[in-house]
Amino acid sequence: MTTSADASVAASAPAPNAHANQFALLGQRRFAPFFWTQFAGAANDNLFKFAFTVMVTYQLQLGWMPPAMAGLAIGALFILPFLLFSATAGQLTDKYDKTKMIRFVKNLEIAIMVLAAWGFMRADAVLLLACVFLMGLHSTLFGPVKFAYLPQVLDARELTGGNGMVEMGTFIAILLGQVAGGLLVALPGIGHTTVAVACLLLALVGRGVAQAIPPTPATDPGLVVNWNPVSETWRNLRLAHGNLVVFRSLLGISWMWFFGAVFLSQFPSFAKEVLHGNEQVASLLLVVFSIGIGTGSLLCETLSRRQVEIGLVPLGAIGMSVFAIDLYFASRGLPPAAEMGLYSFVAQPAHWRVMADLGLLSLFAGLYSVPMYALIQLRSQPTHRARIIAANNILNALFMIASAVIAGALLKAGFTIPQIFLFTGIANAVVAFYIFMLVPEYLLRFFAWMLSHVVYRFDVKGEEHIPAEGAAVLVCNHVSFIDAVLLMAASPRPIRFIMDHRIFRVPVLGWLFRLAKAIPIASQKEDPAAYEAAFARAVQVLREGDLLAIFPEGAITHDGSLQPFRGGVMRILEDARAEGIDVPVIPMALTNLWGSYFSRIEVRDGERVAMVRPFRRGFFSRVGLHVGSAMARAEVQPEALQRRVGGLLGGQPS
Repeated sequence: MTTSADASVAASAPAPNAHANQFALLGQRRFAPFFWTQFAGAANDNLFKFAFTVMVTYQLQLGWMPPAMAGLAIGALFILPFLLFSATAGQLTDKYDKTKMIRFVKNLEIAIMVLAAWGFMRADAVLLLACVFLMGLHSTLFGPVKFAYLPQVLDARELTGGNGMVEMGTFIAILLGQVAGGLLVALPGIGHTTVAVACLLLALVGRGVAQAIPPTPATDPGLVVNWNPVSETWRNLRLAHGNLVVFRSLLGISWMWFFGAVFLSQFPSFAKEVLHGNEQVASLLLVVFSIGIGTGSLLCETLSRRQVEIGLVPLGAIGMSVFAIDLYFASRGLPPAAEMGLYSFVAQPAHWRVMADLGLLSLFAGLYSVPMYALIQLRSQPTHRARIIAANNILNALFMIASAVIAGALLKAGFTIPQIFLFTGIANAVVAFYIFMLVPEYLLRFFAWMLSHVVYRFDVKGEEHIPAEGAAVLVCNHVSFIDAVLLMAASPRPIRFIMDHRIFRVPVLGWLFRLAKAIPIASQKEDPAAYEAAFARAVQVLREGDLLAIFPEGAITHDGSLQPFRGGVMRILEDARAEGIDVPVIPMALTNLWGSYFSRIEVRDGERVAMVRPFRRGFFSRVGLHVGSAMARAEVQPEALQRRVGGLLGGQPS
């Protein structure tokens, strides 16, 4: 008999491969009510904040808050609660049912919006500043729930698409909220009252939709909450630091928020002082920025083949810098003009370059952020995932406060807004390069992604057989110098490779494989010490629960045919079993690589050589990887492995 509790758990449990694409999630109860709750909350946050910002910038003329500083002050006050209360929010999210937390937060939002409505009708800036802080508290409590809920109800192959949908929805909500806030607050005579009513209605809608979210069991119900925010904040940061890849990814996301906060906080002043536009132009900039973020977020699933593809992160960072820097050049030489409305603004060709830069830098920001969020969700331990997200929010708050302080200091020092954009674009390039050197996995995945999307059209079949967690040995045929890079592109998890020591002398590829911590191996006759060390390191990889790949032919094929498999893989498995480590063996076959630039297809001085004729098959030549199911322990022998790999080749030349 199925109980109601069983049914509620089933309703929120991941359903592997339950959708053909990310938009299909909107038809499923485990995702849709959460999506629309988040959408309504983000829209309300931004309608309220932007209406208040426009009111201060264009209407109230407060002596103690000049227009150029209004956006920075409101933004800093909104994110201050993230710094103060994120640690507590993370604990509450791990301890309690996430659905109950969401409904509590939505009730809080209604109370805050009642207070804000009174502030708008009285045009009371002090009361509205207090509401900014309270809405920041509302978002602080919701943040860990937002990102801890998704990995609990989506499987690993849905995470990128789910995060992309949430990011897209968030920024479309930001767009609609800010456009509505800017337009409603400007209505003659009734603007403030209209904003008050709209904020209260959105809070009520969000609470109504939240009622449909299925129960989501607590991941650590026995957790004892530490109410001291200082000690718990420090503890959360240490917890996050326990996984360096995750922690440095948190730093990468926090930098993205630093970058974005500079632009978002300056849009009203940028529109007024640099572009000479009115409130409608400020709203247009936000439209362009939000559409760019949404587009980039949605593209992530398509560009990543529905896996967590952090190779998109360096691509995103490059685009963010290029178009932020170009925005400086596009906007610095605009001539003085009288204040323009929307139609006058878009009628000038020079302004289209400004909008293109904003749209593209935000599109690349979407490509940058979504894979990072998915990586953190995937690699954080479920029992304290919300506290890792809370640590992320703490770091985000620190970086965004730093953003407000630095941008404010630059403005006071006489920097123009375009110069601040230039500074931010250059700083982004420096910071991104530093992060990618700290976490080389990002660069490795970027090279693998570029190779499998630009040089080749790479088709992977059977990728579900690559284990999502735990150790395994991947066995593959060896056709070219970039076989390992293509295997990297096919796996959402890092792979350690055993490779002939001579390949490390190949320019660029050698550096790449050293960065990937590939294990060099020499023949026993050539270098006995290196031979033994390679097997010891291979077993260590399996002991640590990682993926290990080996090319049992021992060398790249010289004629395109599958060569006899050597016994090295058996030695690895035997040494691992001697330590009590029994791992699956996954056969794989690379197809249609023979004849490519990186294969030994050319003959020079009687020898087969590779990398002689660049693009000998042009761009986007079709290559593939076929992944088979794990082999039974009893059948793992070199001859049997060779037959399985040969069968995956399907009779085609390797």
